[in-house]
Amino acid sequence: MSSVLYDTPGPRAKRRNLLYSVVFLLLLALLLWWVWGVLSDKGQLDWVKWSPFFTQSLSWTTYLLPGLGNTLKAAALSMVIALPLGAFFGIARLSDHRWVRVPAAVVVEFFRAIPVLLLMVFANQLYSESTDISSDSRPLYAVVTGLVLYNASVLAEVVRAGILALPKGQTEAAQAIGLRKGQTMVSILLPQAVTTMLPAIVSQLVVIVKDTALGGAILGFPELLDARKTLAANYANVIPSFIIVALVFIVLNLLLTTLASWLEGRLRRSKRSTGAVLGADAVTELNAVGEAQDALPRPPRTGKVP
Repeated sequence: MSSVLYDTPGPRAKRRNLLYSVVFLLLLALLLWWVWGVLSDKGQLDWVKWSPFFTQSLSWTTYLLPGLGNTLKAAALSMVIALPLGAFFGIARLSDHRWVRVPAAVVVEFFRAIPVLLLMVFANQLYSESTDISSDSRPLYAVVTGLVLYNASVLAEVVRAGILALPKGQTEAAQAIGLRKGQTMVSILLPQAVTTMLPAIVSQLVVIVKDTALGGAILGFPELLDARKTLAANYANVIPSFIIVALVFIVLNLLLTTLASWLEGRLRRSKRSTGAVLGADAVTELNAVGEAQDALPRPPRTGKVP
């Protein structure tokens, strides 16, 4: 089916696309074969390096699962704080009051321009010199702080863009029935913008899950990637441990995106409902009322326009 941005390919285009697909699959197969050969030559495919993940529960219970728990803990805390904070600053940027809009814009643009790793390092140093937080808990606080500051600013832009993407008629209709701007935002605009914003929000939540690894690499936060380092040092299986951890991250993000897709579909289906479904008794009653109105005598036509 053709659209404004895409035309239905003809016979030649279909053959060309099929040829490109075959060439790509062949090149991908060659790449995988080369990687497999290199790993095999280096002894990275030996069973002794992979057996700790399949035959010894100690590698999971001692290293990977505790690291995964810390990853989920930091990601969950960051999501819970960043989502409402981002919504607050996104709505504040749309305020009619300059004293609200300008500071919100400054905060969002400032933290959105700083790398999240720099925010984590700065927060860790700040907590070490200005607070009484223990050295064991400090990396968690620093990781969550950096993730919240950066991702809340990005989510603020997502919220602002989602609201601005709605037709202006929505706001004008709400104003026409006497709703204030706050009521319009909460009751009219935000519920409609959620479906539009959901894919971008989920993408940012996936970024939060992945960026927890920065805390393990730099600050020594005992998350999944940092736990892999200790496991690889004990079992001398660096490449297999990287592959297993990558698969765990893929599964986590796949579950998150699947949940979001289900939620988005549910929201879209609920918005398609345009009214209540009438039962057979209600339809019969309405038909009877209509027939009674048709049986009433009508005034004679005079030909004059009232």
